[in-house]
Amino acid sequence: MKLVVLERNSIGTDVDVSCFEKFGEVTYYPNTVADNTAERVTDADIVIANKAPLNESTLKDAPNVKLICLFATGFDNVDIAYCKSRGIKVANVVNYCTPAVAQHTLLLALALAEKIAFYDDYVKSGAYGAQDRFSNFDRPFHDLNGKTWGIVGMGNIGRKVAALAQAFGCKVIFYSASGKSTCTEYERAEFDTLLKESDILSLHCPLSDRTKGLINKDALAQMKETAILINVARGPVVDTQALYEALIHNQIAAAGLDVLEKEPIAKDNPLIGIQDSTKLIITPHMSWASIESRNCLLDEVVKNIEAFLDGENRNIVNP
Repeated sequence: MKLVVLERNSIGTDVDVSCFEKFGEVTYYPNTVADNTAERVTDADIVIANKAPLNESTLKDAPNVKLICLFATGFDNVDIAYCKSRGIKVANVVNYCTPAVAQHTLLLALALAEKIAFYDDYVKSGAYGAQDRFSNFDRPFHDLNGKTWGIVGMGNIGRKVAALAQAFGCKVIFYSASGKSTCTEYERAEFDTLLKESDILSLHCPLSDRTKGLINKDALAQMKETAILINVARGPVVDTQALYEALIHNQIAAAGLDVLEKEPIAKDNPLIGIQDSTKLIITPHMSWASIESRNCLLDEVVKNIEAFLDGENRNIVNP
């Protein structure tokens, strides 16, 4: 059996991936993009990928592919209908990074809420040492206690964030983008209500036709001027230009992003122009990538392959 790992480095070079070699001959590529995907999967029986596009154009000359395993939960890079027509099964991994993404969500929210970047710079610049009083709070900040934390997407990550927010004394409300949420632990709200009432709004929804551009100019205009937006879902859920304009015109107070419409960040992304880290923090799509999460992800992919070889449908998204 031949396996190809298209984006070996996407799981980190500090993680040992030799476990795949027990299944057969393995070819590793540090990274793979659209232009070289097709040639790399030609002889493969099993393809292991993350973001590389897997569709008719990249798979049509790969007659032996039986299974695609993703180093991810999302599978929008895979043409599910085409794979099903070919009998190619697609397996993702769920709930491997819930603690890490929830932790990062709180990190971004707390850093922005307390304007930590300003105060850290204030001390390190020498300004604090030059003053004659013991404290400084020139940039006002507020308690999370008593605030409303809105969530879009009440899946595993959304629920974990809700529990953490509640532990800080926040009232939690949520909007179901799919309309199919079964969550009863927290108050469900209409989208307009969520926008108007949230002091912190965090996004944890999959990318779909319903959620693409969900946070657009109109949505941002309905938010509080004091609101903080956190996006750890998918970049296209937020309209980049609209967010830029909302931030520079103080329509909302701040935003924390771990995902962008184009990754890595495009040189012409207007958000690069906002250098004030009390207003905008951007991290390089790493909220999921704690050491624990990456090792869990690897273990789950191995289990998906083992199950497939045993004739079981484990985490198959197109049974």
